[in-house]
This record gives sequence, C-alpha cells and structure tokens, in this order.
Amino acid sequence: MPSMNLRSRIAALALLLALPAWAGPAPATGDDPYRWLEQVDSPASLQWVRAENAKTLGVLEKDPRFEANLRQATAIAETRDRIATPEIIGGRVYNFWRDADHVRGIWRRTSLQDYESAQPHWQTVIDLDALAAQEKANWVWKGTVCEPRRQRRCLVLLSDGGEDAVTTREFDLASARFVRGGFQLPRGKVRLAWWNESELLVAREWQPGELTSSGYPYVVKTLRRGQPLDRAVELFRGSAADGGYGVAPEVYVDAAGHRAALIERSVSTFESEQYLVGRSGPQRLALPPKSEVIGLVGDRLLVRLRQPWAGAPEGALVALDAARAAADPARLEPVVVWAPGPRETLDDDAVEILRDAIVVGTLDNVRGRVAIYRVDARGAWAGRTITGLPDNASISLVTGDDRGRTAYVEVAGFLQPSSLWRIDADAGAAAQIKSLPAQFDAAGLEVRQWQAKSSDGTMIPYFVIGARDLQPDARHPTVLYGYGGFNVSLTPFYAGTLGKLWLDRGGVFVVANIRGGGEFGPAWHDAGLKTKRQIVYDDFAAVARDLIARRITSPRRLGIQGGSNGGLLMGVEMTQHPELFHAVDIQVPLLDMLRYEQIAAGPSWVGEYGSVSVPAERDFLARISPYANLKRGVDYPLALIWTTTKDDRVGPQHARKFAARLGEYGIPYYFYEVIEGGHGSGANLNEMAHTRALEWTYFQRRLMGD
Repeated sequence: MPSMNLRSRIAALALLLALPAWAGPAPATGDDPYRWLEQVDSPASLQWVRAENAKTLGVLEKDPRFEANLRQATAIAETRDRIATPEIIGGRVYNFWRDADHVRGIWRRTSLQDYESAQPHWQTVIDLDALAAQEKANWVWKGTVCEPRRQRRCLVLLSDGGEDAVTTREFDLASARFVRGGFQLPRGKVRLAWWNESELLVAREWQPGELTSSGYPYVVKTLRRGQPLDRAVELFRGSAADGGYGVAPEVYVDAAGHRAALIERSVSTFESEQYLVGRSGPQRLALPPKSEVIGLVGDRLLVRLRQPWAGAPEGALVALDAARAAADPARLEPVVVWAPGPRETLDDDAVEILRDAIVVGTLDNVRGRVAIYRVDARGAWAGRTITGLPDNASISLVTGDDRGRTAYVEVAGFLQPSSLWRIDADAGAAAQIKSLPAQFDAAGLEVRQWQAKSSDGTMIPYFVIGARDLQPDARHPTVLYGYGGFNVSLTPFYAGTLGKLWLDRGGVFVVANIRGGGEFGPAWHDAGLKTKRQIVYDDFAAVARDLIARRITSPRRLGIQGGSNGGLLMGVEMTQHPELFHAVDIQVPLLDMLRYEQIAAGPSWVGEYGSVSVPAERDFLARISPYANLKRGVDYPLALIWTTTKDDRVGPQHARKFAARLGEYGIPYYFYEVIEGGHGSGANLNEMAHTRALEWTYFQRRLMGD
C-alpha cells in the first residue's frame, strides 16, 4: 500500500516552491502549454524532471526527519522477518524474495513439508540481481506462466525498469536453467498460455501497430518452440477498435486431465467475450458480457458474474459443464456455486483450485471469510465454512495445490501482523503455520469502523486506526486513504512503514470504503461509473467531514493519499475541497481527464471514466478533471505529486503537467519522478524505501508541525 505527508515551515521555502516550472519548448497545441511534457523520454521533458526532482529532494531530503525515516523504511523493506509468500507449482513451493542482499530478488523453491518448517532450506532457482549484472540490464520480476499439465517448464517474464512490457524466456524447472533454443519473445505487452508442452498461445504485437488504441495486443497465434515469430499461425483476431485490455489466451488443466483452452476478448473496460478453443477453432461461449472464466475443476468451468444471468444474481460464482459447453457453446446451463448476501461479495482473488474442490474467499462487511466447495454426484455444489480463522481480519487466498488438497491463505489486520494459514480441504479447518513479527508497537492502538453519510444519504464505512484513548480534541494528525474505482476492495492490511513512521508518532490512519470499489459487490462499483462518478468524490469528502465533525482531526491536521485511480481521487478532492485538507499525496496519478484517452493505456478505461467523444461524458470529465480545474489565487494545500518515468500504464504525463500548471499559477508544490519503477514506487527495494521515506517526511512536515 502507499504512504503519507505533513506540513510545517514553508515560509523559508516559499520562493523556491513558488517558482514557475521551467517553460521548456513552445506550447505544442491549443490552450495546453504543457503538451510537450507528454513526450516521456524527450531531452526537454527529462531536463524538466531532473530540475523538479532536485528542487523537491533539496527540501524533503534535507528535512531533519528524513534520514531516520529512510533508515527505518529501508530496514523494513530489507528485513528477512517476512513471510515467504508461497506459490505451489508441480507439488513444490516457489517464492520470489527480496532483501538487503537481493534488492532485485531471487526466485527460489523448497518442498511443501520443508516450507512449513521454522527455517526452510531454499534452493535459488533464478538470481535476478546476478542476471541483471551479467546482462547489464535493469531487470524487474514480472512473474511466470507455467505449463499447466506436467508443470515442468515456465515462461519467465522480465521487465526493463518495471514497465508493463516484458521480455519472455523459457525456463526448465528440473535443471533450473533457461532453455537453450527455447521460447524467447522480445520486449512487448504479451499474454501467454501453454497450448501444449511444445506450443504456446501468444497475444502480442505481431506486425508494427497491431495493437488496440490502449496499447494491448488483439491477435492470438500459436507458436511452436524454435519457430520464428513470423511463422506463427493465427488462431484468433479481435479488433484494433476494442476498448478494453486486448485479448488473453488461457489454458486450464484439472487434476483429472480435463483441458479447456479459452480466449478472452476484452471489448470494453468491463465487458468481454469468451471463446472456447476446440477442434473447429474458437467458438464463442454464450456468457454475459460482464463475466469472467476463472478456473476448471472436475471438468467444470468456474465463472464469476458481474451481472445477473440465467437466474443467478450479479456477484455470484457459477459453474458450467465444460464438455457440454464445448458441444453446444450457445446453450449454457449454469449451476450456482455461491451467491452473495446483502453485505457480501467475492474477494478480489476469489478462488483457488484444488484436486477435487475449490477454496472460495469472500468479504462480509469488508471482513474476510473462506469456505470449501465441492460438487456432488448430482451436480450440486455444497459449501463448508473453514473454521479456526480470525474473525475480524482480511483473509486473502494465496495459493492452492491443484493436484492435492492443501491451500494457503494470508490473514492480516491493520494492527495484526500478517500470518499464513494452511487450509485442509478434507478437515475443513485452518492452522496457522507462520507469522510475521510485529514491526511497530500496536499496544496502545485500536481499530474502529465508523460510517459517514454521503450526499445522497448512503452510509459509507471507513476504518480508523489510532490510539485507544483517542481524544476528540481535533488535534490528531490524520491521513485519509482512498481508491474508489475498478471494483477494487480496500480491506485491512498490515504495513510496517505506516506503523513505524506514522502510527508510532501519534498519527491516525483512515481507510475509506467509498463507492467505485468492490467492497459490497458490483452495484457498489457501478454506482460511480462515468457521469455518476461525482458520488465517489462526495463519499470521500463525506468521510473527511465526518472525521472533522467527530473532532478526530481538523483541516489543518488532515492529509489525504491515493495512487493511480486513487491519484485522480486526490486531484479531484484537492481542486473541489481545498479547504478540507492540509496535505495531498498524489501517487502515479491520472489528472488530465480530457486527454487521458491519448496517454499510455488510457483508452482501456473508457468503461470506468467515459469518453470525450461522448458530449455528456466530455462535459462531466471537464467538470472533474483536476488539470482543467486548477485556478489561480486559490489556497490549495501544498501537494506532493509523484510518478515514475517507466510507467507505461497510467504514464508520468499527468503528474508532470499538473505540477507544471501549479508552478505557472505560482502555487507551491512538490514533484518527484522515479526514473525507474513502472506503475509503482521504484524498481527495487532501495528505490521503494526512498519513495516511502519522502512521502512520510512530507506528511510529518505538513501535519505534525506547529
């Protein structure tokens, strides 16, 4: 999760901070004088970035609190006292690990039995630090795609500096070596699946420009090992006009050997078409557009619904007989596995597949629940709630053994260090096997869950983490965090840096479960789509006002924080309610909503935000766009705006232009751009810790000063 900010002595810095941004080249077009900053790697843009970085670091790094913040953030980032998050591949546990000796990371493995011991004996499979040094590359780990049947070979995805585009290489698990003459795909945004042991399904930019307007591939081809890319055989073609995330192949193989190959064609942000690949080629499944196939067990396809369908409610998990679906894809007969109650929803990572069962993770009033489901001889599904897990916590599915009966879940709370629990599907019980040591002193702290009334009367829940004896004196430095989009649920989490650099120093941290998220199912998300989105911003402002009304804090002591879509939320709150806040931490944000469709992967989010090509939607975007709504002479809170050069998802352009306009208007601000790191805070542990330290130093300056 992100970090935080603060206020203090600006007087001595006012001249420096109020200096206009360097004018740079002449305006590119129309009334936007900062279009030139959209050229991500141009010499002029990077010169501007370096000048801005120097200005910001010259303040925040010189703050007397920064060095201690950096030491503590680095120590937490590099500690070995962390749970090694497991991934079960071929009956063994794999883990990607970073620490002080491996700032880029190592991919390692051990046996299931050894993993659960106090001191596992890990075997390093790939040393990314050594590989990057050997190849003189800035490799960032982006995961693996492993062959689903025999699970002996994997495709390793490596990113240059953290961008979404990756280089792909085949890796043999038995020999722990890259395969000589194996699959090797050059840099690009790709979607991959193993068609069989010697052939892949690959979606990529096969011909120059063969991408959607969002920058995603829309053509799937089959590629044999050793075959040149230009000899790959086309299997499926979407359209360059598709408005979502392109096409994605997926191959599922269950424990009994049943196999299902699918291609998902994303036609808009939240709508897709599903194609089952058979002997006659891809055949479209008659699934509703707001649904997704998420697994195969017992020759049954599992489908998550985001709209009602065939008698099943929105938010339900249903199953389809895969053989029948292949025989008649136009006539599907779903069976409900799980359906939500009034305050329930499937968790973000909803299902783990076991040999003959599934583990299902749900949220009940933003608290985690886990159950095991099996199908009986009649085709009906029966669930059994897992006993022994903590009640008031976030419970996240981590991994499952799709050839066995074991799964692992992570349990965490704001004050409860993360712990790992083994799920025994046969016993229907959980047992804790690992726990993280406390990274800050939570003895005097407490978590509360309150509600605020939004502009339409809806009650918006939020968590407050602070002292047990929190006095209503309006003096508590408080940071309010939010996201509010893309169906993402904000659940309790444990963050050592947050605890050490904020809570330990008397700060209060608040998480708002505003609409646009998925905390209460698809309707909670859909309430804030497109021109209805102002309610998301009203929800967040309502939580801020409720904190002030309860005298937990005051506008002088209240800061806000959010990243990506949450960065847009921060920009809107800053421009709509500057009187409510004294600090705004805007992380890797969208901010120019009249041009977001022309920047990075922006077109893929039209289903969330709307499009300037639709008059009513353009009018709304113009009303809420932070870049368009900055005004001269307004007493805005001094913001920290940060981004990364390598972010090829949202892009650094939004943050740059917003900061430049603030400078033009003589409004103080801090701007920082991490040169590496993708859509995040850095490409390695040291860069991430540095960014965290900057954020917390900023919050301490703004909110804990006199």
